[in-house]
Amino acid sequence: MPETPQPQLSDYLALERTSLAWIRTGLALMGFGFVVARFGLFLQQIEYVQHTNLPASPGFSLWFGTALITVGVLVNLYSGWHHALLVKRLQRGETASAHTGFQIVIVAGLLVAVGIAMAIYLVLIRHPAS
Repeated sequence: MPETPQPQLSDYLALERTSLAWIRTGLALMGFGFVVARFGLFLQQIEYVQHTNLPASPGFSLWFGTALITVGVLVNLYSGWHHALLVKRLQRGETASAHTGFQIVIVAGLLVAVGIAMAIYLVLIRHPAS
């Protein structure tokens, strides 16, 4: 019967570094989402101070910000779950298998979609040409 290799400390530390990187990504998404969600409030303050009437905004910044916060929460949940799964596999002596980084592609795609939607939103709410 082949002997299962014992995990080294460096294996656990590598898993921890990767997990912490994903947690930082999730926290950054949540922080950026909060800023985006408050962007509508910022526009209202500018309108009040300058005594101008901006085009009616349906509050898309709140929805974009909430979407980013939700993605950040999901990234952190997935990170914790995936870390625990990999630690269990490591303790059983299983070797890590190569993966395609599918979660990276999903997060990047969501951020591209939200970024494009925010750019369109910003173009549509700009001041009318005088």
